Amino acid sequence: MTGVNRRTMLSRSAAVLGSTAVAGTLATTVAAAAGGAPAPEAGATIRPDDPRYAMLTTGNNQRFVARPDYVRMIRSTADAERALRDAVRQGKRVSLRSGGHCFADFVCNPEVEVVLDFSEMTGVTYDARMRAFAVEPGARLLNVYEALYKGWGVTVPGGICYSVGAGGHIAGGGYGLLSRAHGLVVDHLYAVEVVVVDAAGKVRTVVATREADDPNRDLWWAHTGGGGGNFGLVTRYWFRSPGATGNDPSKLLVQPPSTVLVSAVSFPWADMTESRFTRLLRNFGAWHEANSGPDSPYTALSSLFNVCHKAHGTLDMFTQVDATVPGADKLLADYLAAITAGTGISPTAMTRPSGELTAMPQLAAPRRMPWLQATRLVGTNNPTITDPTARGAHKSAYMRRSFTDRQISVMYRRMSGADYWNPDTMIVLFSFGGQVNAAAPDATANAQRNSVFKMCFQTFWHDAAGDDAALGWARGIYEEFFAGTGGVPVPDDRHDGCYINYPDTDVADPAHNRSGVPWTELYYKGNYPRLQQVKRRYDPTDYFRHSLSVKPAR
Repeated sequence: MTGVNRRTMLSRSAAVLGSTAVAGTLATTVAAAAGGAPAPEAGATIRPDDPRYAMLTTGNNQRFVARPDYVRMIRSTADAERALRDAVRQGKRVSLRSGGHCFADFVCNPEVEVVLDFSEMTGVTYDARMRAFAVEPGARLLNVYEALYKGWGVTVPGGICYSVGAGGHIAGGGYGLLSRAHGLVVDHLYAVEVVVVDAAGKVRTVVATREADDPNRDLWWAHTGGGGGNFGLVTRYWFRSPGATGNDPSKLLVQPPSTVLVSAVSFPWADMTESRFTRLLRNFGAWHEANSGPDSPYTALSSLFNVCHKAHGTLDMFTQVDATVPGADKLLADYLAAITAGTGISPTAMTRPSGELTAMPQLAAPRRMPWLQATRLVGTNNPTITDPTARGAHKSAYMRRSFTDRQISVMYRRMSGADYWNPDTMIVLFSFGGQVNAAAPDATANAQRNSVFKMCFQTFWHDAAGDDAALGWARGIYEEFFAGTGGVPVPDDRHDGCYINYPDTDVADPAHNRSGVPWTELYYKGNYPRLQQVKRRYDPTDYFRHSLSVKPAR
């Protein structure tokens, strides 16, 4: 199905579902959809003397380590209820994990006493009663894509990295190479199942849908970009695209292109001067500023540009185009020509891994391949961001317009300087806009609906001794880049805040955020007060909390 205008998503839902149900009933329903299998047994409780404990008390970012009393593996909604009741009864501080890719300390920090781990809940099924696809929070993104596409020929427009867990990715909004054509992942979210705890400590399971008359609709809305770990334990998401009708599962969700046209090229630092760098970056920004409207023919194209540090040797760009649209070859050729126009730089083959990208020398000349094959190629071979022994620093920004000359100058100096010489350092520029911008800012909790590309300033290293240098680089370039707005991307006519799935606790620290604008405005803009109201209703005691969590309205 083609991209839908998300401004009508609130009024075009097709069926009404009862708003609440006990966990046992829901588990039975989804089990029936999966073939009648009984609910799984309780998950393991892993304590410090268990050999699995060390592995389960940190995530993909080795900067953050927890020392909980125990880790509780969750296998079902009923299991989640039991685990939460136990923790509440004991007065334990909990954190939640699906895939373990959190960039901050939301899951692993010194205050956590119990980690609730959902990585064993990996089901992806079609639920006929809901007329929607059920995805459990521990399912990894590539498994979600494989199951949906092989089973029904559909997908969700989610992220590149194969091992990201669905639980956090979805709650934070979720985007990827198909988002310019189909919007955010949450633009297709129909319902969510959440285990919550009230002011008296009573645990219950709530199902919230996007139906206009659902009394729990705001809980659904909060999970369309409100971020993970804020409102309760998500045990299931259901997906059905707005406006989808009928009972044929293959017509109820995004149908990806059967084939895509892909390109991977490098721009050698050896050929780079400051003027060439400036023109290259100005070209990228200007193209996206001009071609990111919801109705642009270029919504069929999405590009990931790694502006790597000089120590890496190259700047690297991967581009994907829906090969089924008319003129796909020309769209790609015109895009590559626009990026390099006036630079005097000739792209070369991408022969080295680069951040989220593997080496792809075979794509120096554009090549057609099946969509799922391209998804596997990009998603499964990203050795830097999926390195489970690495430490990382990440800072994000939405851009509504191209770079200023001063901002490009900052990038050139900081990305070519010898004071921090690390080849695994990059600024990722990711195509945005298109159908993402077709939704109103308050239609979902993800408020950034007028951006043209997204930035992620990031670096990776392996030794705690390198923390000061790495964090110094990340803070230095970010705060200088946004010096005109107090060191952070304050929403204005050029910037549009930060992405909650790339959390950064520095933006809540006045030593680094000197704008006077609270971190809540950077991540949620005008949607934060509504998120606070949802928090007050479903988590009034602020039981679920972390370093950047939503606080209940007073």
